[in-house]
Amino acid sequence: MHTFDWRSKNVLITGGTGSFGKQFITTLLRDYQPRRIVVFSRDELKQHEMRTAGFEHPSLRYFIGDVRDEKRLRRAFEGVDIVVHAAALKQVPACEYNPLEAISTNIDGARHIIDAALDTNVPRVLALSTDKAVNPANLYGATKLAAEKLFTQSNAYAGNNRSTRFSSVRYGNVVGSRGSVIPLFREQMKTGKITITDPRMTRFWLTLEQGVAFVIHCIESMQGGEVFVPKIPSMNILDLATAIAPDCERQTVGIRPGEKLHEMLIADHEARYTRELQDMFVIEPSTHTWWRDDHWQSQGQILPENFTYSSDNNTQWLSVADLQALLATGA
Repeated sequence: MHTFDWRSKNVLITGGTGSFGKQFITTLLRDYQPRRIVVFSRDELKQHEMRTAGFEHPSLRYFIGDVRDEKRLRRAFEGVDIVVHAAALKQVPACEYNPLEAISTNIDGARHIIDAALDTNVPRVLALSTDKAVNPANLYGATKLAAEKLFTQSNAYAGNNRSTRFSSVRYGNVVGSRGSVIPLFREQMKTGKITITDPRMTRFWLTLEQGVAFVIHCIESMQGGEVFVPKIPSMNILDLATAIAPDCERQTVGIRPGEKLHEMLIADHEARYTRELQDMFVIEPSTHTWWRDDHWQSQGQILPENFTYSSDNNTQWLSVADLQALLATGA
């Protein structure tokens, strides 16, 4: 039994036709049955493909719209109780080559989400962020860091007496998502040779189902202003290559511009504001006129000075066998 009453909620997800959006909607329809789910995205073809793939349900609504269009967002948000903001330009090279477009979607779009939610009194808004927002090495990461800061501090605009609250979720690479290296390796397998950027490279890793479950948990528990970070395992790129294509030749091609050898989910300067719980970390806002310190205080301990949570210093690792088992599930 869920203590959070999803059945009475109207939920909207931006970028709802993406990998995360489809899994999120599937999980909500199967396990939570909210009153209404609004799929908000700018691509009518992807919405049509979702419908023809079986995403038809009496509670589903499809809205064409762009997060760059604040008026359309305001109209879509009327009567909505929960917004999950998943829309973004995510490809690192595309953001580097089209910087103004990345800023328009990822930063201005975040501002439009915030303003529309405040204007229509949406109670809960949760934004999806990325490990690339921590000490960013590329424009994509920088835009997501800016968006995180906007979502955290916008709780001050809502004030103590307003109902709208904003938080973020920050996690790593998703197994089987359209942007992951798995489809690339599988395609390269056919040629007998796969490309490795750097044999030392490590990454955080979680499944779509884990990502969705974590987002739902954070929606239920958010107070406003937190950045939630799940405890998830790391993997080494060579182990992934072995799991997918054990017999293929490997060519090392070097790290691409804007890419890191290891990813980080919590930087040392954030540790002093971060509480560690059993299955996640909660980064509390550093300035918080609206914040209730007592909510998370009883549930976790502040991290030690200079703590970092990086894919290379993780205590959880996926072995080749673990990765093969994940891939066998259809990732």
